[in-house]
Amino acid sequence: MKKKMIPLLLTSAMLLPTLAACNSNKAKEPEGERTLRVATTMGYGDDGEYFRDQFTEIFEYANPNIKIEFVQTFEDKYRYGGRPKEGEKMPDPFEKLKESMQGANPPDVVMFDLSQMPQLLGENLLAPLDPLISKDKFDTADIVPAVIDGIKAASTDGKLYGLAPLFSSSALVYNKKMFDEAGVPYPTDGMTWDQMFDLARRVTKGEGEKKVYGFNFYSQSHGDLFSMSHAYTVPLKLRVWDEKGEKMLVDDDNWEKAWKTLIQLQNDKIAPNPEDMNNPEARMRFQGGEDNPFGYNDFMSGRLAMTLMHYGELNQIDNANKNAENFKNYTKVDYDVVTMPSHPENPGVVANIGINGLMGINAKAGNADDAWRFIKFINSEDWARSKAKNNYQLVSRKKYIKQREGINVQAFYNVKPMTENFQENYKIYQEKPNIYRVQDIGRQEFMQAAQGQKTVRDALKSWQTQGDALLQQMKDNPNAGGPEMMPAQSIGTAG
Repeated sequence: MKKKMIPLLLTSAMLLPTLAACNSNKAKEPEGERTLRVATTMGYGDDGEYFRDQFTEIFEYANPNIKIEFVQTFEDKYRYGGRPKEGEKMPDPFEKLKESMQGANPPDVVMFDLSQMPQLLGENLLAPLDPLISKDKFDTADIVPAVIDGIKAASTDGKLYGLAPLFSSSALVYNKKMFDEAGVPYPTDGMTWDQMFDLARRVTKGEGEKKVYGFNFYSQSHGDLFSMSHAYTVPLKLRVWDEKGEKMLVDDDNWEKAWKTLIQLQNDKIAPNPEDMNNPEARMRFQGGEDNPFGYNDFMSGRLAMTLMHYGELNQIDNANKNAENFKNYTKVDYDVVTMPSHPENPGVVANIGINGLMGINAKAGNADDAWRFIKFINSEDWARSKAKNNYQLVSRKKYIKQREGINVQAFYNVKPMTENFQENYKIYQEKPNIYRVQDIGRQEFMQAAQGQKTVRDALKSWQTQGDALLQQMKDNPNAGGPEMMPAQSIGTAG
């Protein structure tokens, strides 16, 4: 870990003249050492080594009189895989965070998940940033809408209570050569799912060894379509259970339509299904057989025309293309990306966006001035510039997002994040840590419907009935239904 700090410190040194220039016209900073207390719900340990590496090293170098102190909200024994004793409940780091924010020596800066923001606001634990932004004329216009609008949407008043310097996103990647050979027009930004599925149907061809699939949700066919398809179902606002997590809502026409659409993709062999893995030759390809060094990857091995990919996954394609002569039987992939498809009922809204490094100021902060100084710093142009060369993450400032030659990188941020039901979902997973078992029932029912063992509607009715029974057990005993697990903390949580 220490070796990783060397280039960061060099970067910090190079940035110091710029930072000094930025601060030259400001009032003289207070003298003397000050402490800035930071708390997160992530298990970064007492010294926050990862947090420092990712967020604070440059700030600390530029502000030697400010000492960063980390407030521990995640017990080490659980951070390293420990489990609670029988009859004990797994401690929730989020509850620990809230307790610390109201304690005698509260943290000044808090880092949290977007899904947790509504609860923090509901308990008046965060200070609004808008007055500080206005006072300092801090420019937020260059922050991508997917980030800034997502944060605003998590509040009831549309104000900013946090800022995030990084985000993650996915887009639709396609193989241009496959479309050219099929005489099919390329995908475009802003397509609906049905339009994209139609293109996938048109480029699907062949059988057996020559089979080319039009689309899959992942570039590697692991898992089942039920598990992979949240990108399609979540923006439809399909609810698995009600706002209290007590009643199932899947015996529904919209659920039936969605399942039929997905199952048809498999039945028509437009998307691969688990049975495609049953023959030894296919299994060898997926495991990286000698015929293709990237055989485990359907898209890179030329067996898949379109797929969803995270921004960082493009590096593997780019690196393989640059070194194609060193890989036996590998053919360069001529690709491009477009925005992830959306539904006409919710145009431009997608589920696969993560807002990373989201931080706010504790309403009871003892050092609110330095808290804002820090948040302003890591969301500044200077900080974004220092991180912009990273090939695996996206900075929130559009100007510094690394462009790739010939690739439509804008597709990763010219979309809107799905932001509904944050508080409901997080609280339900808090209160019923085993509610994931309801999803397991849905997976089994989906597979039976896909295999023709029952109709889609009968499968949904069965999921509804079994799910209601399990939810009732959890109402009586929140830990019922299986081994206890940590609450979910992702935007795309089902519910």
